[in-house]
Amino acid sequence: MAEAARARAEAARDGGGPASARAGGDLVFSAIAFVLALLPRLYVAIAWAREPVWDGHYYDFGARRIAAGLGYSDDLVVGGQPVWHPWCHYPVGYSGFLGLVYRLFGAGPHVATVANAVTGALLVVVVHRLARYATTPGRARAAALLAALSPGLIVYAALLMTEPLAALGLVTAPWLLARDAARGRLIRGAVLAGVALGLTALVRPQSLLCAPALALLTWRGPGGAGGWMSAWRRGALAAALSAATALAVVAPWTIRNCRVMDGCALISTNGGWNLAIGAFPRATGRFETLRAGDGCPIARGQVAQDRCWMAEGLRWIKNDPVRWLALIPRKLSFTFDHESFPIGYLGEANPAAWPEERRAARRRVLTTSHLGLLSVAALGVVALPRLRPWRALVAQLLAFAAVLGLVAWGVLGDEHAFWPLAVAIPVIAALPLPGRPANGGVVGYLAFAVASVALTHAVFFGEDRYHMVVTPALCVLAACALRRGETATAAGRADAR
Repeated sequence: MAEAARARAEAARDGGGPASARAGGDLVFSAIAFVLALLPRLYVAIAWAREPVWDGHYYDFGARRIAAGLGYSDDLVVGGQPVWHPWCHYPVGYSGFLGLVYRLFGAGPHVATVANAVTGALLVVVVHRLARYATTPGRARAAALLAALSPGLIVYAALLMTEPLAALGLVTAPWLLARDAARGRLIRGAVLAGVALGLTALVRPQSLLCAPALALLTWRGPGGAGGWMSAWRRGALAAALSAATALAVVAPWTIRNCRVMDGCALISTNGGWNLAIGAFPRATGRFETLRAGDGCPIARGQVAQDRCWMAEGLRWIKNDPVRWLALIPRKLSFTFDHESFPIGYLGEANPAAWPEERRAARRRVLTTSHLGLLSVAALGVVALPRLRPWRALVAQLLAFAAVLGLVAWGVLGDEHAFWPLAVAIPVIAALPLPGRPANGGVVGYLAFAVASVALTHAVFFGEDRYHMVVTPALCVLAACALRRGETATAAGRADAR
């Protein structure tokens, strides 16, 4: 009886978190969610996919070279003879993943997109498994359904782009740590999370920014064994071990770059380019093509070119910081205010099947779905207001009103700006408002992930495809909308005792 009471108390405290996750596996629903997610993605992957375009062309080319045993490279013709030429401009992870798939199954016309469909279905499963450590079983199922039926994530199966694979890593790392921490296996969980994060960094290097947030997944609150200091030590140990493991996973690729390139690069050589694109005199806040006349006219190796553009980008920012700062709202708008990239990609790959009228209609569907999800996700860090105590009621009403005000501004404003909601999610999650819901743990990690995307593209430049990596995080946050506040869960603990 005492053990049951303690389990109920922990479940009440975390809104059905670790205790409820241990109590029932819900594996049957995970399997159902996998099938539900896979079927529409398979259809899109087979019926809509054509030759890869834009960045997808380079990912596919790199994958075919890897599958052929030629490494991440191309051939330069020197003196009439092909000479092996190594790459690392784009991160290697997605091409490496596709290269393995091509090696195993061949490089047929739909092999890559079917692999994308399976990746997207696995992403939904991990969303469900992770959400069980954030909220109640019913809400965790809702998160999985949101991810399974997300129009943008479904359409992405037909694109040879990195975002779904990167998103899978961003939710797999916290799930592995939360699962093992709940079982008393903190060290193993931190190492496994680090492996997942390191592999994800090879797909999307800025994923490493989420390493510190892994500390939140070990949190047990000041009332746990050992109090605050024990909680901080557990968190610091988990984050440090995960970060060290992630860097160890990346290290062989870094060593390869130092050995075969014209200089050392941690993962890729597009950071300097991206900074320059977001800062040079013709910058608009989104992607613009850099030309030699913009500042780096001499043809050099990839590392040297990237360092040149990095220096130029820093110089432009230093010379006119006000202009660079003024571009941040536009960068965030391009990142969060619409969802059109998947349709643009398909239209570029198969113009006859995607006339402008059809593209416009599908863009509206994807954008409306994304903005609705973002709006509800912002309520994932706000508690359902309750009458007592009055300070908690006032604080949560204000937070609720702030979110609704931002939604109204997005709907009614001339610019239809919804990006402030993406900024509000981590800000409200971090504020110590009375009566707030449990915004640490998984919810805190996911809010941090949203913040990492906003920060990255505020510094560099924005495109709507970049928010896709946190669409699964938004699904979990949306499922957590208007949970019970800390005051209510404290009452739940007392009742359980």
